[in-house]
This record gives sequence, C-alpha cells and structure tokens, in this order.
Amino acid sequence: MTEDAFTEHRALLFTIAYEMLGSAADAEDVLQESYLRWSAVDAGTVEHPRAYLVRVVTRQSLNHLRAVRARREEYVGTWLPEPIRTEPAVSEDAVLAESVSMALMLVLETLSPTERAVFVLHDVFGYSHGEIAASVGKTEATVRQIAHRARRHVQARRRRFEPDSEATRDIVRRFLLATSAGEIQGLMDLMAPDVVQISDGGGKVSAARRPVTGHLEVARFVLGVARTSITAATRIEHATYNGMPAARFLTNGELDWLVAFEIHDQRITGLYALRNPDKLHRDDMVRPLDRGEQRPWKP
Repeated sequence: MTEDAFTEHRALLFTIAYEMLGSAADAEDVLQESYLRWSAVDAGTVEHPRAYLVRVVTRQSLNHLRAVRARREEYVGTWLPEPIRTEPAVSEDAVLAESVSMALMLVLETLSPTERAVFVLHDVFGYSHGEIAASVGKTEATVRQIAHRARRHVQARRRRFEPDSEATRDIVRRFLLATSAGEIQGLMDLMAPDVVQISDGGGKVSAARRPVTGHLEVARFVLGVARTSITAATRIEHATYNGMPAARFLTNGELDWLVAFEIHDQRITGLYALRNPDKLHRDDMVRPLDRGEQRPWKP
C-alpha cells in the first residue's frame, strides 16, 4: 500500500524535485531519500498521501539544493540544467513546458532555495500559500511575500518561447541544413538578432566558456563548431527535451552533444548546447512529467 501511493504520484514528485534542482540525477536521489522516509511511515496514519509526499520531497529538495549551490558557483564555464527527454504531451501543457524549459530553469537558478520552492509550488503546481507554508517551514504571510518577490524576479527575466511542435521542428531542420551547407546568411535569417548561444562542457570537454550573442556571432560560432566537430561519422537525430525541439549529435553511435532550441515568432532566440558527459549519460530515458490534478491538497 505504501509503495503503491509513492508509485502513483512518482511522476509528480519527480517533476517537483527536478524543477527545484535542475538535475535529473539529483531529483532521483531526492526521490530515493523520500521513498525511504515514506516506507518507514505507517501508511494508515497518513490521511492524504499525496500531500504528505509532496511535503517530504519539497523538504528533501530544499536540503539538497542548499548543499549543491556551492558546487555550482565553482562550476567551470556556464552551467545548464541536466536535460531530460520529454514526451510530446508535455508541450501541450503550456505552464509545464515553460517551467522545464532551459531558459526558465536558468532563471530559477538565480532564486534562493526557498524562493525557488515557493515559486515552483505556487506558480507551476497551483498550491496555495498556506499549503506551501507547511512544506517550507514558513508562515503563510511570509510565503506570500516570498511568492511575490520570486514572481517579480522571474517575470523580469523570463523569455518567451514556443514548445516543441511540427512548426518549430521545421525551423530546426532548416537550421541544420543551413549549417551543413555552411550558409551563414541562411543561419542568420533563422535567428533573432539578439539570439543567445550557451554551451555547457563542465570543464570536461571543449565548449564555449561564455554565452555568444547576436545572430552574426552565433552563426559564425555554429559554423566553426560544425567544421571541427561534424564528420562523416556524425549522425543527427531530432528529439524533444525539456518541452523544446532538440537535435542529438552522435559520433560512432555515442552522443557527443545535444542542442535544445528556443524559438519565438518563428525565429531561434536561444541555443542551449550540452556537452558535459555527466549530463548526457542518461539522455535516452523519457521522463514522464506531471503537474498533478491541479486541485488543493490538504496539509
């Protein structure tokens, strides 16, 4: 019975942990820790298992996030969230798709752990301030203030984008064709003038240490990378990651890098290139995500 309740809500619990941590590996660690705590509880004494599990996962995620923040401040180059392969259905939920997008996950990194937890639980999952207070150990009035501050911070930095669709995948296909043909103007025509390209090699493989901005600069950068990295042995696959259209670059069957595309108004506004092998070793696993039933839960 205990295991059944945890299994029933696992997708929801993983989604909460991932959005709070930006790492699938860390989210899985939190779920393992939370399951051990849950299995030690007499299920008959828990009136609302989902509420109890959300509270446990939130608290474990907060503890984990505070522990890893120092490591991320020392990260070599630009840090990007660990990408997760998502089902097409994620793109049909606009709130969920945006909440796991690379751009918003980067914004969430700039919040304090408590601000991040409050924003995720309230703005993404729809929980009330009172319900969240029980999970983060604050008063309802304090949570309300934190929510207002976090929302204002996010809104000032959030980027608009279109979830994965046939239209966005077509733009990605045209981008890859222009890249293979070495057409710099073709690339520029597909990108917004203020496009941003961010790479994450984690100091373990070659990658740009700083963001590249502007469609001319990004086009030159992309063509430079293509000349040195794409060979006859490279296979390119289309996929969906974090609710965004993406391209997988495999060399001799091994994933070398992954690029997720942020698209708005039929132009590419952001490219997120993952090369850190630590973040790509489980990239084939499709992650079911869930925002729950979107109804109040009782603390």
